[in-house]
Amino acid sequence: MSGRPPFPPFDLETAREKVQAGEDGWNTRDPERVALAYTEDSVWRNRDAFVTGRAEILEFLTSKWQRELDYALRKNLWGFHENRIAVRFQYESHDPAGQWWRSYGNELWEFDQHGLMSRREASINDIRIEDGDRRIFGPRSKSEYGVEFPLH
Repeated sequence: MSGRPPFPPFDLETAREKVQAGEDGWNTRDPERVALAYTEDSVWRNRDAFVTGRAEILEFLTSKWQRELDYALRKNLWGFHENRIAVRFQYESHDPAGQWWRSYGNELWEFDQHGLMSRREASINDIRIEDGDRRIFGPRSKSEYGVEFPLH
């Protein structure tokens, strides 16, 4: 198994790289690509959903990006230790009726020795926004990597 670098234990640089890789991956909105970043038996809590294993992750992400259209995400490193990383994030998307939402959250990540995520716990809150209030328009440019995204 080749894994997903960077590998734990993380230092500040590799933790930031891992967070940016996660943001970049999720911004593809490609469930098959994203699911490969998780172990075969990865366990998740996402809001009120409990997901186990790559097949369920794939199903979850497929459904998510059918509801959350034009999804665009920003993640920032909050903390790290050995094989664990904590992130803060914001994303914007609209529902099929055209209503825009901004979602704020925190995630706790745990990685195996191959750099694959074995555990993910996400707490997320949503606020309704108007089109003119949007701040996230697609993936961030490389020049913005590591730049803190304002809270509101």
